[in-house]
Amino acid sequence: MARLVAVTGATGFVGPHLVSALARRGWKIRLLVRRWSPVPSLPGVEAEIVLGDLADEAALRCLVDGADTIIHAAGLIKARKPAEFMVVNRDGTARLSALAPQARFILLSSLAAREPQLSAYAESKRAAEQAVAGRVGPWLAVRAPAVYGPGDRETLTYFKAAARGLAPRPRLDEARLALIHVEDLAEALAAAVERPPSDSVYEIDDGRERGYGYGDMAAAAGIALGRSVWSVPIPRIAMEVVGWAIGVRHALGGAPQILTRAKVRELFHPDWAVHDRRLASAIGFRSRYDLKAGFRDTVLWYRRQGWL
Repeated sequence: MARLVAVTGATGFVGPHLVSALARRGWKIRLLVRRWSPVPSLPGVEAEIVLGDLADEAALRCLVDGADTIIHAAGLIKARKPAEFMVVNRDGTARLSALAPQARFILLSSLAAREPQLSAYAESKRAAEQAVAGRVGPWLAVRAPAVYGPGDRETLTYFKAAARGLAPRPRLDEARLALIHVEDLAEALAAAVERPPSDSVYEIDDGRERGYGYGDMAAAAGIALGRSVWSVPIPRIAMEVVGWAIGVRHALGGAPQILTRAKVRELFHPDWAVHDRRLASAIGFRSRYDLKAGFRDTVLWYRRQGWL
């Protein structure tokens, strides 16, 4: 009988790639899908659907019933009010974890959790990790870096600017950041299900030692787009002004946007490189995509979809 994995976040950016990776390994899959969200299109994948969200305890009970493993990939990355991050990322995680105390629990976290003082988002991701670490049953938290690839609307803005020859970046010349293609992240999570390491918080990326500089990103974008791209340094004060304006819009009820003043603090942190490679070693993970190949794959997908 196939083992059962319960997955949250299936309608997000990472979720469909994760579900496909699990299906290729023969797992029986059950998904939590919000009632107002379209069921994800997953050709060739059979999955049981539970309608609900992280605040719906009855739906969560149905989701985890009989599950061998839970992968919690749902989370809030932008919000009008800082407190909303805790409600979803910390409290939702704690609720789901408590309902399946003996199952293996895998939390998709963020490198931002390494620096919880920078933003409400980072603080909420650290709090989610702490909630999981207090479990009775087996667990791990995987801190992902910046994730890009087919289906991502957040980095689409960057590629649209690069297509016009400009790649905006924080004016922070020594900054280093880790990156990972979404399919590689999905494969790493699926591998962690099959070859679970010991309980701990881990980091993952594409294997590039010391990560990348913003110039590396602009160069890779230029190759993928087939044109010259200029890496444009943006002063912190300019980003702060944009973040302040977005904060005003949030206060007036505008749609959540990601570039808040708190996000600016994250962007101007100099070190988002991965320093812990225990997970890749434990599960035998090697990324399929380096930055050039990953950006090329992403641009081709955007163009096929008419996004770029």
